[in-house]
Amino acid sequence: MTKHFHNALNLMALFTALLVAAVMYFWAEFIEISTANIWLNGVIIGTTIFGIGQCFVHMFRLLPEYKWLHGYINKKRNIALAPDLLRPVAQILTSRPSRISANDVNGLLDMILMRFDDTRESINYITNTLIFLGLLGTFWGLILTVGGFAEIIGGLNFADESVLQTMQAGMTKPLAGMATAFTSSLLGLGGSLAVGFLGLQVQIAQNTMYHQLEDFLAKRTNINATQEIARILPQINLATRELTRTIQNIDQDEQNV
Repeated sequence: MTKHFHNALNLMALFTALLVAAVMYFWAEFIEISTANIWLNGVIIGTTIFGIGQCFVHMFRLLPEYKWLHGYINKKRNIALAPDLLRPVAQILTSRPSRISANDVNGLLDMILMRFDDTRESINYITNTLIFLGLLGTFWGLILTVGGFAEIIGGLNFADESVLQTMQAGMTKPLAGMATAFTSSLLGLGGSLAVGFLGLQVQIAQNTMYHQLEDFLAKRTNINATQEIARILPQINLATRELTRTIQNIDQDEQNV
């Protein structure tokens, strides 16, 4: 079972190594892009590094869960409770008989699915934050560009022979704004792509563990008991309605007396 975990982890490590190699190979271009707006691009790069670290942290937290589930399925002795995500399921399974009902299985699986979704919320938030920072830099750069052109045009004296030199000297601010817009968009989208890919590997590893647990619980599901409950449930409801009607008739008779 841990083979799926190691495959996803190796793919994450390979992708991260390729990303680092690409940055080192294009180091001069990367520094030029980053320094176009050192504050905003620095925040984007820092957020990307933090998101990559979070993906690896979530991935390594799954390893004890994999080991516990593997040991429980293979009926190994002296198995400690699962560290975090599967702990409620482990507590419920150890207190239940060998066969459990389908309703209990659905409840356990829904509980695990909700806990998996909660652990991925931070990764999704970081991905959305990177997209937002990229868009923020885009609009910020466009504002600087438009404001720079407006300032240039407003300060030009077309009767002056050196108007072209003045225009050329004033192009620094609009060009800096365009550089901010394009570089922040590039870094924001690239960072969201990197964190999103690593987050996808975490989701794949979680889904693999979820399906393994689902298959294991399906083998322990007591279908006969569930069918018996479904068969007698209408009879119980009918008896309940009859009892309620009888109690109401008794109350009315007492009131009349």
